[in-house]
Amino acid sequence: MELIRQAQQLMQDMVDRKLCSGMNLLVMHNGKEALYTQVGLSDIGANKPLQRDNIFRLFSQTKPITAAAVMLLAERGVIDLRDGVEKYLPGFRDPKIIESDGTIHPASRTPNLRDLLNMCGGLAYADDDPSGLLVKGVFEKANEAIRAGGGIPTVELMNMMGQQPMAAEPGTVWRYSICADVLAAVVEVASGKRFGDFLRDEFFIPLDMKDTAFYVPEEKQDRFVKAYSCSPDGLQEWNSLHMGIGEYSREPAYQAGGAGLVSTIDDYSHFLEMMLNGGCYNGKHILSPETVRYLTTNHLTEQEKTGLWPHMWGHGFGCLSRVCVDPAQYPGLAKEGEFGWGGMLGTDFYCFPKENFSMLVMYNTIWCCAHEAVGKLRNLLLAALSRGDL
Repeated sequence: MELIRQAQQLMQDMVDRKLCSGMNLLVMHNGKEALYTQVGLSDIGANKPLQRDNIFRLFSQTKPITAAAVMLLAERGVIDLRDGVEKYLPGFRDPKIIESDGTIHPASRTPNLRDLLNMCGGLAYADDDPSGLLVKGVFEKANEAIRAGGGIPTVELMNMMGQQPMAAEPGTVWRYSICADVLAAVVEVASGKRFGDFLRDEFFIPLDMKDTAFYVPEEKQDRFVKAYSCSPDGLQEWNSLHMGIGEYSREPAYQAGGAGLVSTIDDYSHFLEMMLNGGCYNGKHILSPETVRYLTTNHLTEQEKTGLWPHMWGHGFGCLSRVCVDPAQYPGLAKEGEFGWGGMLGTDFYCFPKENFSMLVMYNTIWCCAHEAVGKLRNLLLAALSRGDL
């Protein structure tokens, strides 16, 4: 099939240029598989070919699942998106803001759950400005606990984060940050379950996501791909602890809602199928259609949008996902209402609700440019869809 050959060529080019060790691609249309292909290796040292059932680190592709968990609790009336986060995490009481010059002053309020879902919580990631450096310090304590054979539990760690001064007033500007991690702790408190247990019971079991979790048990380690980083000398194995994440051989104390999950391409496609089918999967109602609509809608005000990354052409943001609001601004083929998100190591997805179409790519390489292939694959596949070839 010519379309598969073209997709493989784009993916193989990334492997040949040593931008990733291997990559797979799954395309679904109207609930059925339209295309699957794979190239490269899962382990360079062992010369192991990539397989369809390989397990990948999702990193930030964890976030849309976390948003779905929050909205499941909202549709059940357990939480209200207007709730201040301090209702669940007392560490966020008496919020403060730290300015670029180090000056600290009281904030007007704490973030509410809506702020957190939209990355407008005033929080930071482990960045190099004053607030980010404080977040980095807390995560380093988590890393130290992991190196010592333990870990800091999710709720405890996020309460520690809440005691740090924030980067900005909540609800004023979009900033990529620990918002999803805080929401995971909120889910734990509100549900009375560990975050991983809640996801397993409410999503992974009913969605047949049998290989999706916060760690990889021993019997599945042979399917766990090696992670790599790009360097002038080619791909180098990457095993760093990053913001409390990176030890996958045991169940972690910190179950990061922003980046902690591992999964396979088929597992994650089940989650996307549910989202494209109005919250239903194989006759099981996971979420209501109205909840899915909320999850896949841009919620940013014009003021909040000013913080979006420049490369998010034509997109808004809502519920931990990008949402296309102006396809004409995107440098390629795009559809109004498409949504998706990706991970730092190279997993990414795009869903097109009107077309009932999804594209899911997985590889695990940090600090590389293999994502350029994803843009080309988008154009290739959307063109094929418009011709009726998918």
